[in-house]
Amino acid sequence: MNYEIVTLEEKLIAGISARTSNHDPNMGAVIGQLWNRFFCEGIYASIPQKANEKALGLYTDYAKDETGEYTAVVACEVLSAADSDAFMTRKIPAGRYAKFVAKGDMKKAVADAWQEIWKLDLPWKYDCDFEEYQDDSMDNAEIHIYIGLLDEN
Repeated sequence: MNYEIVTLEEKLIAGISARTSNHDPNMGAVIGQLWNRFFCEGIYASIPQKANEKALGLYTDYAKDETGEYTAVVACEVLSAADSDAFMTRKIPAGRYAKFVAKGDMKKAVADAWQEIWKLDLPWKYDCDFEEYQDDSMDNAEIHIYIGLLDEN
């Protein structure tokens, strides 16, 4: 799978989160419920000062043990922090990322891309990885996937 190395500035995001693991048989349901809550319960609509209309799926706080747990966050980029009872804010750190572009059916394109990404020998930082949904098309989506990379020495 083709990718390019990009350097990103820090991003501030607002959204909701849950803890899960790729080993958890309920992982898909946990992440799916986050997306459902984010849009169907009006959380996305209630977030002020959006930087753009793109939705983000963020994976961070990786466990340093055999559980493989991480925090999944469904969010959007914002211009300033504004925590509320409905959502929290976090930062996507500045740095080097491998950028992948997936296109097609939204769910299938993302799942297929991750399957390919996990096979690659990348200098993975295991700090912060995220998906950036360029539009809301379910059938012909474009999704950018960013994998945080270790710094070059």
